[in-house]
Amino acid sequence: TVGWQAGIIGCPRVLLEVPSRTATSTLPYLPGARPCIPKDFGHGSLVCVCNATYCDTLDPLVLPAPGSYVKYESSKAGKRLERSEGNPALPAGLLLTLNISTLYQHVKGFGGSLSDAAAINILKLSQPAQDNLLRSYFSESGIEYNLVRVPMASSDFSVRPYSYDDVPNDYELKHFRLADEDVKMKIPLLRRALAMSKRPLLLFASPWTAPGWMKSNGDVRGKGTLKGKAGDKYHKSWANYFIKFLDEYAKHNVTFWAVTAQNEPLAGLLTPPQAPTIAFTAAQQRDFIAQDLGPALARSPHRTQLLMLDDQRSHLPHWAKVVKSSAASFPPASRPSPGVGANRVCRSGSRSRLLPELPPPRVPSGSEDRRCPVIVDGSKDVFYKQPMFYHMGHFSKFIPEGSRRVGLHSSRRCLLCQLEHVAVLRPDGALVLVVLNRFGRDVPFGIRDPAMGVIETVAPAHSIQTYLWQQE
Repeated sequence: TVGWQAGIIGCPRVLLEVPSRTATSTLPYLPGARPCIPKDFGHGSLVCVCNATYCDTLDPLVLPAPGSYVKYESSKAGKRLERSEGNPALPAGLLLTLNISTLYQHVKGFGGSLSDAAAINILKLSQPAQDNLLRSYFSESGIEYNLVRVPMASSDFSVRPYSYDDVPNDYELKHFRLADEDVKMKIPLLRRALAMSKRPLLLFASPWTAPGWMKSNGDVRGKGTLKGKAGDKYHKSWANYFIKFLDEYAKHNVTFWAVTAQNEPLAGLLTPPQAPTIAFTAAQQRDFIAQDLGPALARSPHRTQLLMLDDQRSHLPHWAKVVKSSAASFPPASRPSPGVGANRVCRSGSRSRLLPELPPPRVPSGSEDRRCPVIVDGSKDVFYKQPMFYHMGHFSKFIPEGSRRVGLHSSRRCLLCQLEHVAVLRPDGALVLVVLNRFGRDVPFGIRDPAMGVIETVAPAHSIQTYLWQQE
């Protein structure tokens, strides 16, 4: 699965006891990190205020010496990725035991969507404030997102409905043109993000709607399907629309790791009348990929992956089984990538990376109240990093592409001290454990790694922690 599906609890494994060690004291910050400037809007937690001249930062990640660990903690009380160090200690009552011989899915990455609304509001800030915002997301001094979704033309976070070719019956797409939203906003921001990111930044594109003349309802907005059936002129043109999009972005030196066959393909059957969308059933998507989109990608010069579904987890595994039932007929270069088809597993966080303090005019979709990691107030040239931003950072900064979930067993379960947790083995051999405490009380617990010992620690009330260590 894609990396932002992070809240999975490992399968139980029982390990042997290991010798205990003595704990050490901690320090909250390393030199160089800049602390959060907190602000309370009266909603039960704090945001961190950034502007053109100041923004809280993190130090570049440095692995601890073998036999020790570092901990990063955020909490409702006000901590934001606060760093401390320690050594293994005596076992606690609640013990989380790792088993790195039990391996599960790989992680591709973590990120968000660069929608029209996101781009518009980033660009409302001054250039220095924009740089601080982009660094917060993509640089070593930030939370190091490595995935960005780019809508193909308008989405439900656009100020207007549009496509890249609104000329009726232009089956050869001679009038295909990127919009100002691409050329003047999203592409420049993507290039800046790419320049700031030390890690490879993986982009994937998703269409919300086809041009109105290709749809059964004649409008980019509202319920409708693609006219005709797989293999006909409408489906061929729609497949070539993807290739045109990749071609035009490549002219600006922006390339895509993947495309999804359709954003929320079943939403086209249920969506509000003003939202841009197009509907596909699993069988329709299978046939479109097999007869049109797959061959078009295979013929193109782009080595772009193709992802299926791009909708709610509740549609799995049925959707994957139907689409992959014709996998043998897909061109090898364009077969849907196994295991990364269901991208929309983080409902609001994956959709729009930031919104303004007051919603701008945009295509009505019922999604105006979605939460977001960052809120922009362009009139004051400030942006606010909400708790969600730091929550995402507990995963994105410490779990790089290629990491793999490993076995993790909890020694006991209790009604008022149950923690949520996931353990990951990084490509460099370091181990990461993320622990979430949703309860209003502190929970003492231990972390047992047979190769290192036992870390005795506490998950404070309403907190999330990331532990990082190397095995000896």
